[in-house]
Amino acid sequence: RDVKSAVSDCRAAVQMALEGRISRMDVEMPVGADYSIEKGNGRGGKRKGGGRGRLADLASDGDATAADGMPTMDQLERSDRELARLFVEMFQPLGGEHISVVFRDEGLAGTARQRWKGDAGAECRVLAVDRKGKRSSNGMGGGGKKKKKNMGFAAKMAAEIEGDGASGAFALPDGTEVALFVTPGPKELIAVERICSQVGMGTCVILLNARLSKVDNFGTDDAKELFVEKFESVFHLAAAPQEGAPGCLLHRAYPSEWILARKPKVGSPKTIATYPQRPTLEQCAEAYDSIEITDMEKTTDNVIDNVASWFK
Repeated sequence: RDVKSAVSDCRAAVQMALEGRISRMDVEMPVGADYSIEKGNGRGGKRKGGGRGRLADLASDGDATAADGMPTMDQLERSDRELARLFVEMFQPLGGEHISVVFRDEGLAGTARQRWKGDAGAECRVLAVDRKGKRSSNGMGGGGKKKKKNMGFAAKMAAEIEGDGASGAFALPDGTEVALFVTPGPKELIAVERICSQVGMGTCVILLNARLSKVDNFGTDDAKELFVEKFESVFHLAAAPQEGAPGCLLHRAYPSEWILARKPKVGSPKTIATYPQRPTLEQCAEAYDSIEITDMEKTTDNVIDNVASWFK
């Protein structure tokens, strides 16, 4: 129904996965969800919502939205940062020195350090895959353009994160028991693959909003196997393939099955199908075509990528 219930269900799913000794987790929340954790607009007051804000409420405290109604980049970054903060608090019993939060670049990491400074519930090590301090709006890390050698996708990505700086390849601090990778893109996933190999299954690695279903090229067959087959989708709440099931969402909370649901114009989302594994586009389309929807509804349904607006 709202952010608070989604977070509560996510916590329960993660706990169940930990009890099942799963140490490779993927968590995906709605794009731009407002968790109402950070104080707003510098005036010292807590943002509206008190932790129970609507997922649709993306513009509280005067924040502007983009012209097309989608969240701005600042809102997206804040949403991802707040989600990471929730997970840091979840693992606080381990001790902050055993929790590593990894952002794409130093700019994002620096903002998190500033926001979480002095917060007893946010004690952790905040790191960046790209430690050169540069920001990128496309999620691919920082740095200026460089002429690349003629090499494959994976090699190019690995060269960017491992061969450019005197500090060497990214590595987790010794003693890390839980590593949270925040919105990693294709380049960062190269580092995640290497980290998983280095630390073994004894270190819990959690991807937050990696949007793995939208990654077209993992670089290698081994990387694809890791992220598609070995990372467990512990909690997922996002849009279903809209070309097959417009106006529908996909939800999964470990260890339950996957749910395909449709949000009618009035009322809560209604389950239209369940699956033991993540459904394909074809399966979603088949389930959607089997339900009865009036012509009026079909013409007014919007093709959207952000499920946040469905939770009111």
